[in-house]
Amino acid sequence: MELNEQLKNALVELRKDKERKFEQSVDLIINLQKFDVKREQVNLFVSVPHKAKDKKVCGFLEIKNNNVDTITKSEFKNYSDKKELKKLIAKYDFFIAQASLMPIVATTFGRVLGPAGKMPSPQLGILMNVDDKAIAELKNRINNSVKIKTKEASIKVAIGKQSMKDEDIIENVLTVYNAVLKVLPKGKDNLKNLEIKFTMTKPQKIKIKWLTKN
Repeated sequence: MELNEQLKNALVELRKDKERKFEQSVDLIINLQKFDVKREQVNLFVSVPHKAKDKKVCGFLEIKNNNVDTITKSEFKNYSDKKELKKLIAKYDFFIAQASLMPIVATTFGRVLGPAGKMPSPQLGILMNVDDKAIAELKNRINNSVKIKTKEASIKVAIGKQSMKDEDIIENVLTVYNAVLKVLPKGKDNLKNLEIKFTMTKPQKIKIKWLTKN
């Protein structure tokens, strides 16, 4: 059975669950096998065709910018307290930074942003030129990307919202699945199975042995 067909069936089952009072996210879980988490890492951003959610973005910039919540260099001293740093991490999904500020950003914020996986990244988070257009373009790329990083032998990532069309959810799943498959050291041999779920539902399992190429 094709992956596409399995995903369609899974979403039909998930939508049978009782309605919730909030917009549930759609989570993709990629369970791995024969994968040494300590020695083998998956760390990438995947651009998906359909925006999963608007992310709250904060910028470490030399001067204030109206297009993004900004913390300027002169305000860095306000975050010497670890409690303030933790509040900052909880408030924002993503952090970007002006390239010239990265050394001091690392010194001031790295001890908390690093372990949380939220340090501005060369892949998707560091600005060489800071202007309205560059910030708008970067925020758009961030909102259309999902971050994938292995901390255990399982990858869990929000790839959509319950209100999205099934075909859009499936397209996002396939995009992430294929991107992960390309970087796994043993390819499909590293895949145990896939699961898809809404926030409050039990997961629907996708059996890898049934998969055929789409």
